[in-house]
Amino acid sequence: MMIRRSFLVVLGLVAAMPLAAWAQSPLKVVATTGMIADAARQVGGDQVEVKALMGPGVDPHAYRQTRSDIVAMTRADLVLWHGLYLEAQMEEFFHDLGRKRTVVAVAEGIDKSKLRAHDDYADKYDPHVWMTPDLWRDVVVEVQQALTDLRPEAAETFAANAERHLAELDRLSDYAETTLAAVPENNRVLVTAHDAFGYFGRSFGFEVMGIQGISTQSEAGLNRIGELVDILVERKISAVFVESSVSDRSVRALIEGAAAKDHEVNVGGELFSDAMGEEDTYEGTYLGMLDHNITVIAGALGADVPERGMDGRLSAGF
Repeated sequence: MMIRRSFLVVLGLVAAMPLAAWAQSPLKVVATTGMIADAARQVGGDQVEVKALMGPGVDPHAYRQTRSDIVAMTRADLVLWHGLYLEAQMEEFFHDLGRKRTVVAVAEGIDKSKLRAHDDYADKYDPHVWMTPDLWRDVVVEVQQALTDLRPEAAETFAANAERHLAELDRLSDYAETTLAAVPENNRVLVTAHDAFGYFGRSFGFEVMGIQGISTQSEAGLNRIGELVDILVERKISAVFVESSVSDRSVRALIEGAAAKDHEVNVGGELFSDAMGEEDTYEGTYLGMLDHNITVIAGALGADVPERGMDGRLSAGF
């Protein structure tokens, strides 16, 4: 009788284990970009297990899902993508997947009055909203809502984590305002490989010129390069910037074109435009990505900047 009773107790514990284990298991979240993945980790904490599809140096404008990506997304509890036509090659797939899984385009919830028009498509917007902390706040809130909808019992945890991260974004915004304001007004011209810094320029008072348009899939014609060379020479602009996820070929052509007209232009530094830095580094977080860009741009264009950025955490001095 005792053996039978013990067996029933053990059987009951075993039967209960899968439910208990499920209740405690992290939500499986797949995010397209590293920036979205970072927001999910910041808000989700130990309630989530996050996979980013696009790593350092990957261009989301041209990215297509791989077989392993498809497997990961079909097995995920939540799929987070950017929207605003950033992942243009994957949009149809996400709309199809959304009929079967929980799929959220986290930047689509931003008030359209805050967005810049797309230079190639009349009905689209500039997707590069991560370039300013003030706009990225809205994406963090969307991520919080998506996680809360999926696991409402953890709502307080998600809210507390989001509040902490939003405070960090506010501090980053203050650092950007102060640091970039120290750039001499005549030097506030940002020339890059493609037009990813429009929101940055609008927020911090910089004129932004991209060789390519908002999408890296747009053509960088010889006429555009010639126009920018003339501007560099006429306005005595001495620094241009390369991007970690875009070939530097066109930027090098600018430098060579200016040199042919007896004007020296240097590379002011490498910026993170559409992808963050290496994993497990400070630059591989959203805060580190923006801290790097702000510090590099300001330093290259004439401001005195902290040697290692906002909190002394950048991997290289400036």
